[in-house]
Amino acid sequence: RLAILVYKKKKQKKTKNTFLLLMTAVLPTYSPLFSPPKERRFVIYERLPIRRTITEKKNMMDSQDANRPELLEEVRLFRNAREREKYDNMADFYALVNTLQHLEKAYIRDCVTPKEYTAACSKLLVQCKASFKQIQGDDFPTVESFVKKYKLDCPAAIDRIKEDRPITIKDDKGNTSKCIADIVSLFITIMDKLRLDIKAMDELQPDLRDLMDTMNRLSMLPADFEGKQKVSDWLNSLSSMNASDELNETQVRQLIFDLESSYNAFNKLLHQSS
Repeated sequence: RLAILVYKKKKQKKTKNTFLLLMTAVLPTYSPLFSPPKERRFVIYERLPIRRTITEKKNMMDSQDANRPELLEEVRLFRNAREREKYDNMADFYALVNTLQHLEKAYIRDCVTPKEYTAACSKLLVQCKASFKQIQGDDFPTVESFVKKYKLDCPAAIDRIKEDRPITIKDDKGNTSKCIADIVSLFITIMDKLRLDIKAMDELQPDLRDLMDTMNRLSMLPADFEGKQKVSDWLNSLSSMNASDELNETQVRQLIFDLESSYNAFNKLLHQSS
């Protein structure tokens, strides 16, 4: 008896490189002493498909491409200086939006302090606004259109750009007139205290803190307003002093000068916006 077992057979059309057909033949034989049957196994292989190496495939593709010179031509993103400037501006805005998104996530995870976040976010928002003006047009009328076209996943950055202020700065909620009145009043109050020789840390620091908070609430005040930076610097200086410490004559004179210049800049800004 002959038992032929076919273990594997690929179902495909025969080509020049034939498929593998594996067969096992079991032929029982008996020894003269009637020993138990033994099995003879042998496998028949037909020629396998040729597996080409990566180098061989590359050489084949190169030989095919040689007959099509247009495939070997270098593809340039831009053809003149104007187009290059356009793509550079788009790349700048793309990078700024991405950076703003990562900054928002870093603040949410408490990787940066509120002070560091506010400074960095304010700077990025100013840069985003200036950068988008370079690419704004029929192709990108809004920031959302740019983000949608290039599939940017940056919801937090879009919210910051829409609100145009860091999340740490509270909105004035429409009370613009009240904020302006409070800022003017605080400027005058602090300068009057200094002129009346009131120069102790615990008498000046609360008013300066209120002035800083009120300026931050006023949304029409730009983030880079010089008065904010000067008041912030003086708050840092006072925070290193004891409550009973007093400013010396030079410090008092400098603080009055900084407050007057900031107050004049604030009035100038109000006239320009009205």
